[in-house]
Amino acid sequence: KYNGSKWRFLEHKGPVFAPAYEPLPEKVKFYYNGKPMKLSAPAEEVATFFAKMLDHEYTTKDIFRKNFYKDWRKEMTSEEKSIITDLKKCDFSEMNEYFKAQSEARKQMSKEEKQKIKEENERLLSEYGFCIMDNHRERIGNFRIEPPGLFRGRGDHPKMGMLKRRIRPEDVIINCSKDSKHPKPPPGTKWKEVRHDNKVTWLASWTENIQGSIKYIMLNPSSRIKGEKDWQKYETARRLKKCVDRIRTQYREDWKSKEMRIRQRAVALYFIDKLALRAGNEKEEGETADTVGCCSLRVEHIKLFPKMDEQEYVVEFDFLGKDSIRYYNKIPVEKRVFKNLQLFLENKQPEDDLFDRLNTSILNKHLQELMDGLTAKVFRTYNASITLQQQLKELTCCDDSIPAKLLSYNRANRAVAILCNHQRAPPKTFEKSMQNLQTKIDEKQNQLSAARKQLKAAKANHKASHDDKSKKAVEVKRKAVQRIEEQLMKLQMQATDREENKQIALGTSKLNYLDPRISVAWCKKWGVPIEKIYNKTQREKFAWAIDMAEKEF
Repeated sequence: KYNGSKWRFLEHKGPVFAPAYEPLPEKVKFYYNGKPMKLSAPAEEVATFFAKMLDHEYTTKDIFRKNFYKDWRKEMTSEEKSIITDLKKCDFSEMNEYFKAQSEARKQMSKEEKQKIKEENERLLSEYGFCIMDNHRERIGNFRIEPPGLFRGRGDHPKMGMLKRRIRPEDVIINCSKDSKHPKPPPGTKWKEVRHDNKVTWLASWTENIQGSIKYIMLNPSSRIKGEKDWQKYETARRLKKCVDRIRTQYREDWKSKEMRIRQRAVALYFIDKLALRAGNEKEEGETADTVGCCSLRVEHIKLFPKMDEQEYVVEFDFLGKDSIRYYNKIPVEKRVFKNLQLFLENKQPEDDLFDRLNTSILNKHLQELMDGLTAKVFRTYNASITLQQQLKELTCCDDSIPAKLLSYNRANRAVAILCNHQRAPPKTFEKSMQNLQTKIDEKQNQLSAARKQLKAAKANHKASHDDKSKKAVEVKRKAVQRIEEQLMKLQMQATDREENKQIALGTSKLNYLDPRISVAWCKKWGVPIEKIYNKTQREKFAWAIDMAEKEF
């Protein structure tokens, strides 16, 4: 729902659909049991999805293969079904080589060919990438509908390998104003529905077939409405700052409550506040991967240690959070929290709920009573922003160079990403890129060594001659040494930053949890160009914050 006033006028061209399937050339064969076999177009298209992923570990997983094979058979003719009875006998290698060659050919395209593609993309953007909302020309975020393919999911998702079906106009609900030029569906098709709901900000929606979730075409993050929503989010976090001490005093008192439900609620809120845990949502059994949040933690997800590593009252967390990212943490807690957890664990099995008197609905209702608009996410936003602010204050030195200040900024951001458990797998190219960077550092060190020798020689020459020419030569060589030293330091800072950032995703917190006004103010205070922190797209998204910072700071 749009939190601001309702829009009065909305006009757009609708979405861009994925291109139709192009059959494989005759020379590219699929083999079954060692023999070439011509597939029908629907079966061939789904086979290409698997062939494109042949080098990926997904295609080695039993659940992925089982789900793919089941959905693939639905696309086969009865004759194909009778022949293809074992996925192990299927040979997709020729298809895989064809797609690899196509990918390589795209990389080798001429400048003219690339320009042609660029012009076509720009044409589509100008036609479909903008809408008119209340006299404003607004950029649309994702106007292209995702093409069909195989579902991957995060972690060991039970539905991985299932077929993501092609979205057609008949699946799509269009939202626009009655008095606008309604988007026209492709020739020979019709929309599922044309709606005029000015209380929402999506332009088109459809239901995807894997999990039955609704997908939307929305405005770009840089749009006026998105900016207002962003501002509201951070303003709510600022309001929490004013009353967080009262809330903390309240939940600490509640640890001593005579009612078990209140104690559980208070301990869960302590974890949400202290560890930036998500609240967690109830899910149907088997529908998604086994991920949990604070309210849905089970007994098996925590261990209690009265003493560990010279610290008292330590809780060890180990569970899969959002997107199947493992959350592992050992944290000392207050004695009363520890004693409460011991109480919550009594007479329970590993698979039992830790907070059996609590769910997200109960928690959210309580949070609303504490402060209007308060949710678990507001705590994450508040704690993330306050952590960034504190870290920047501690880490930034006025005498530092711009690269050193940027390293401090990324370290502050990294502290937030660790708090919010924003992890990533190290990029596959990490080792190679680090080697390349080390080669550059080695070369720069050699250059510096040579430049210092040249400076030493120039100084000796000037000492002997004392003329203006030799004096200028010394100055030139000194500047060269200084320039190379700065370049070397920049490369070394880059290497340190990259190594520390190997398994941490900085982007999520920077774009979703950190009040951009803190970053803009820091840039202004320390003379760091805003472009070093936010790229062009991000600057568009946070234009409101940059504008406010101009006035505030």
